[in-house]
Amino acid sequence: MSLSRSLLDVRPLGSLAFRRLLIGRTVSTLGGFMTMVTVMYQVWDMTHSAAWSGAVGLAQALPMVVVGLSAGAWVDRADRRRVYLATTIGQAACSLLLAAQAFTGHVPVVVVLLLVAVQASFAAAGAPAAGVFVPRLLPKDQVAAGLALNAVSGQAMMLLGPALAGVVLGWWGIGVCYLLDALSFGLSFYGAFGLPALPPEGEKSRPGLHGILDGLRFLGGHRVVRGALATDLAATVLAMPMSLFPLVNEERFGGDPRTLGLFLSALALGGVVATALSGPVTRLGRPGPVMLCASATWGAALALFGLTTSAWAGLGMLALAGAADAAAVLSRTTIVQTRTPDALLGRVTAAELVVGQAGPHLGGLRGGLVAGWTSGATALVTGGVLCLLAVAYVGVATPELRDGQPGT
Repeated sequence: MSLSRSLLDVRPLGSLAFRRLLIGRTVSTLGGFMTMVTVMYQVWDMTHSAAWSGAVGLAQALPMVVVGLSAGAWVDRADRRRVYLATTIGQAACSLLLAAQAFTGHVPVVVVLLLVAVQASFAAAGAPAAGVFVPRLLPKDQVAAGLALNAVSGQAMMLLGPALAGVVLGWWGIGVCYLLDALSFGLSFYGAFGLPALPPEGEKSRPGLHGILDGLRFLGGHRVVRGALATDLAATVLAMPMSLFPLVNEERFGGDPRTLGLFLSALALGGVVATALSGPVTRLGRPGPVMLCASATWGAALALFGLTTSAWAGLGMLALAGAADAAAVLSRTTIVQTRTPDALLGRVTAAELVVGQAGPHLGGLRGGLVAGWTSGATALVTGGVLCLLAVAYVGVATPELRDGQPGT
């Protein structure tokens, strides 16, 4: 296999509309990670309370879960381009208000969290709309490659954004970080502004609860898409490791903060490398088997991380887990966006986002409870093994997913 075919498949960059969207998405993702760090810093600086710091995550996650499904039904009744543009303006306005409160000062912490929650609500409405862009703009055989390009840009910004936020916070302060995020939405708006109208293809969603239930019925009846989301839940609820990192670092590596920081970096690095080398995976056209193998690798790597006492071996296992996670997410998103009818894609994408938000939080809770009863290492090992068993069950119960068949 040639090197060019091993690297990221860049054929989608031949589409001007996709290139503009990718640039806008990349810049706004960078701004989003800067704001995430800035909010955490500001809330801690205002309160010096771990409880208030924890409320930041709640303010970001709850709207994604609460708004997500109803927003998906709305998106499947409207022009997705208009929805995305409107929600982008809403997010930019929230960032401007965050900048204004930072420059003026003396606002209650509740106001900051409220603005974060409102911005997350706009994001929850815009994400299902954005979920239809790639399959509508690219040929079907390039959809996975387009999603991989989105993924690698997002992971790169996840590495760059927090570091850049630290520099800006140190030199210019909180307000400038929020202001840069607001400006980043301008490029996101520009990227989508030139798109054609993108109404649903096929029957529009019924209004209200009926539309939501139609989407849930599709998920219940489509075995491949249902199996993909079940596999994601198995990986996140049973084996999400981040909440255990401080405890494992204390148990195994003496609590050195430098080691703790490397845990997250190793996961991110593995994800970036895997996505950069995703050409063979996206060209293969069999996302189901890839997702099952990658999810099983995620569980096995985290179980081995829980067993190791070597820092370097542990970092290697985390890098492998990060690579597996990137491959699993890419494959799952490809399944959702290529197996779902366009008229239902907003609702199914919203359900995927809800699973992506709820799973890691439930996984953090599970890991914390098991670690409290036993140890951090035990929580990691048992979670990894349970993940392996759950993925194996999904694979056995869903042969269409395991074999890469096109059926329901």
